[in-house]
This record gives sequence, structure tokens and C-alpha cells, in this order.
Amino acid sequence: MIKLKVILVTTAFGIVALSGCKNTVQKNGKDKFENQTVKEINASIYGDYVSDCYANRDEGYDWVAVSIKPAGENKISLSVRSRADKKNPTCTFDAIFYKQNDNLYQTLIDGKEVLLTIQNQSIKLNTKEASDSGILSFYCSGGASLAGLYTKIDGELDRSQIDKTLFSKFLELQGIAFRISSVQNDSCRMLSIAPLGLELDNRVENVAIDGRVIDAEIEDLNSDGSPEVLIYTCSDGSGSYGDVVAYSVNNKKSMSRIYFEPVAQNTKIKPGYMGHDEFALVERSLVQRFPIYKAGDSNANPTGGIRQIEYKLEDGEACRRFVVKQISEYK
Repeated sequence: MIKLKVILVTTAFGIVALSGCKNTVQKNGKDKFENQTVKEINASIYGDYVSDCYANRDEGYDWVAVSIKPAGENKISLSVRSRADKKNPTCTFDAIFYKQNDNLYQTLIDGKEVLLTIQNQSIKLNTKEASDSGILSFYCSGGASLAGLYTKIDGELDRSQIDKTLFSKFLELQGIAFRISSVQNDSCRMLSIAPLGLELDNRVENVAIDGRVIDAEIEDLNSDGSPEVLIYTCSDGSGSYGDVVAYSVNNKKSMSRIYFEPVAQNTKIKPGYMGHDEFALVERSLVQRFPIYKAGDSNANPTGGIRQIEYKLEDGEACRRFVVKQISEYK
């Protein structure tokens, strides 16, 4: 018997805000990448945090876990999962938090400021304004809320009880929605993109991916009245090579895959490339950036600065594709 439902944490950055069914991505354009001061993140915050009832899980209590992983400069990847062996998960959420200072991370959800506070071996989630606290119940069932205190544990979570979903997010724009999720199959990791609201074809697209999903965004990149959805992935291992899986909606009737050329195949941008990519939508462009490695650089210490690439969505002969429009380098 489930005796208690407590819940947990989520999402992004003061300038970039993510929501859910109401998941309209709010952004303040260029601030995603430009004029950022690098704020080094203390690696001690990475790991798993749990609600109080985790200690009583063998007695049937419900519990929630928060997993924090690195996601690039100034940000962390945060995954929320709950018990799923005896009931449907109480809460499922994935997003990016952006660092404000050593103890504070921030996001906007539907225009409401949400704070993630680091407290020694615990994390706390709450809204800046008490009157906005209801937004933290949106991602939970049974009257639970994301708000609360979660304590770090040593070792691995109880994998026999926790929800096996690796990533989950719901995005909506212009009357079209996408439910994005990834799971681990026996042989590979699968990414699923399930559209909702298309007039002719709402078939789910399943794509095998190398590594894990970092985040997903939605925008009308070509201003045709129908959205594009982009999912950013990162390979496992020290290289952390990034990729983009993207789909474009065709006049709100169906969707088609967008081609994204791997860096290794583009001679203009690949010199010095060894992964560690970051991606973001900035206004109506896809922006990618990564460190530049010089000969002799170790994987952990690139010395060539940063390369940033701006892509525009264009129609191709067989499909839409991302085309390089601008390449910038800076120290």
C-alpha cells in the first residue's frame, strides 16, 4: 500500500523558461550563449537526492528521486523520477538549471520564478513568490508538489522500484504538441517523439540514440505557422559528443525529419573538435558551441578557445536541413 506521496524538483534558467502541457519555451534570445560569465560548478552537487520516505520504501511508501548531472558551462541537468513498481509514477520531469551563484539555481515556469537551493547535502525547491507555489503541482499527480527538501544519498538508487524512463518532456506550440521520452532497451537506448494535434499523421517516431538526451526545445524556426522540435543528445564517455534529432511540422498535417550534419563531416567547423557540445535555440536559429582543442591538449584542458556555429533551417531537395550561416571563435 502506498502510504505517502511526496515530490520533487525541476528545471531551467532565469532567462530560459520551460513549462509542461503549458510547455511554451520562454527565452530571452542571445543571453543563452552570449555575454555569459563562466561560473564553475562544484562537482559535489552531482548525484542522487531523495524524499524522506525513501528510507521506508520497503514498507510500501512512495518516494521521489532527483538526479543531478553536468550539462555544460553554468548549468546542470536535473532528472526527476519516482517509485513505479506499485503504482504509476507520481512525478516525472527533466530540465536544465542555470547557476546563479554557488548555492542557487533558477528557472522560469510559465513566467513564475522557481528556485533550486543547495544546502550542504540537501536541495530545496520552491517558488520565489509564495503565491506562485501552485505551479509546482503541475508535474505531479495525486495532489503532490515539486516543492520540498531532498537529501543526498551515497551509492545507487533502488533501481528495482524507480521509474525506468530516462528522459521525459512535453512541449507545445501553435496548437501542436510533442511528448518526448527515452528508454533503455535490451540492446540500445530509444528516443520516442509522439506528436499530438497533427491533422493527418500522429505516428510516433522512434530513433536509436548513442548516449543520453540532454534537453528538448520547440520553436517555429522558418516562420511558416508550424513548429519544429529539437532534441539534444550527448554520447557517453569523456568526449560527450553532441547531436541533434529534429523534426519539422508540415502545414500542421504531418512531420518530417530535419537533417543535421555531424561536425566531423563539415571541414569548415571540425578542426580542433573533440566533443563537449552545447546547443540552444536563439531567436529563430540553432546555435552550437564547443571548445577548440590544440595539438597536445588533454580532453580535460582545451586551450584553443570556443567555436560557435549558427544554423538556419532551410528547405533541401529531399528534406529540410540545418545550414551553417555563421562561425565565430572567441577565447
